[in-house]
Amino acid sequence: MLTDTVKNMFADLGVDEDHSSLSLERLSSVDSKYLRDLKLNVSAVLKSKNLNPQEAALLALSIAVNEKNDALIKAFEKMAEANEATAEAIAEAHACASLLSLNNVFYRFRHFMGDNEYYNNTPAGIRMSIMMNPVLGKEFFELMSIAISAVNGCQQCVVSHEHSVKQLGSSEARIYDAVRLAAVIKSLSVVV
Repeated sequence: MLTDTVKNMFADLGVDEDHSSLSLERLSSVDSKYLRDLKLNVSAVLKSKNLNPQEAALLALSIAVNEKNDALIKAFEKMAEANEATAEAIAEAHACASLLSLNNVFYRFRHFMGDNEYYNNTPAGIRMSIMMNPVLGKEFFELMSIAISAVNGCQQCVVSHEHSVKQLGSSEARIYDAVRLAAVIKSLSVVV
């Protein structure tokens, strides 16, 4: 039986009230204090002063897609729609998560190999046309790319996208809030 904290969090997020997982059941069975912390953390990051509600929902969606969490994907898609995100913007959040999963593996490999001349100088040969003119706008697409790359642990991608997004006028506070949101939604996806 899920705790009232979990039920309230699900209601806030729009997750089906009948949804459960082994982790949620285990945490609920001992009325873990962590569930309250998780609910408060999720609520706080979705109300960031540096991200509007649509951006927060789309960022959360991109992390849910990255983590392959269907319950959260559905919830954050509904949240994004409720905050006037277009079908194209929602689809692009899915596409960004997919593209960054590819890039994060490839560029993390290059980073792991250090100064290997062949690996670092051979063209990637990977099509990334979505990055050239994103529906979400270049600044927000880059911000989403940082968040996903941080979750996936690709230093080279985080550094590259952080540089790009700052050149596009983003602030460190906005970047920080995006990565903080990504971290909290990653933790949510572990137990939901």
